Amino acid sequence: MLALLPAQASAQAYQCQMPRISSVPQVSPNGQTRKLPITGYTMALSWSPAFCRTRQDNRSHSTQCSGDNGSFGLIVHGLWPESGRTWPQWCPTQGRLTPTETRRNMCMMPSARLVARQWAKHGSCMTKRPDTYFKVTRILWESLRIPDYDRISREDGLTAGRIRQAFADANGGWSASQVGVKLNRQGWLEEIRLCYNKRFRPTRCTSSRYGAKDGVRAKIWRGL
Repeated sequence: MLALLPAQASAQAYQCQMPRISSVPQVSPNGQTRKLPITGYTMALSWSPAFCRTRQDNRSHSTQCSGDNGSFGLIVHGLWPESGRTWPQWCPTQGRLTPTETRRNMCMMPSARLVARQWAKHGSCMTKRPDTYFKVTRILWESLRIPDYDRISREDGLTAGRIRQAFADANGGWSASQVGVKLNRQGWLEEIRLCYNKRFRPTRCTSSRYGAKDGVRAKIWRGL
């Protein structure tokens, strides 16, 4: 079924250069194991200019924020399984992430630690092998068209509803009700969260994933 999803250029990792990876970062669980039936999925897309606003000189985020490996717009924070009011996490697995697989995904998720954490916390509850988890994530990511949020950020009276409607308008088969928008306390865009059902088809977001209501004023940081 996933192979039938359309592949479309996202144009997000401008001139991305994947760094060399010699080892996979070690990730320790920061919560309890939850093996639960999966009822759907969320793909969280982080707005990189806002994330990097205070992290340009942080070595742990240099791939994403230094500019040396390309300029990033939206990046994949993760593909998360859902289970009703909670979510599966930190499932026991024999699957081992390799440096090659880590590097393969770093134009989509420009942090080796982020790649390792998403597999350990979320992917381990979805598949037996990390390459399968990231293959599914890439198929979904590459099927998306990203609106020109740089241009949209300059509009007067920008709202969360405009941000989500722009995404829905750019992607046939999506409606605004299926697109979550997360703003920080100052109203800056942090993430877009896409809601999928068990068959990886767009579905209406729950209130927690929907985030900011349509009429809430919003801002999009364009970078320095």
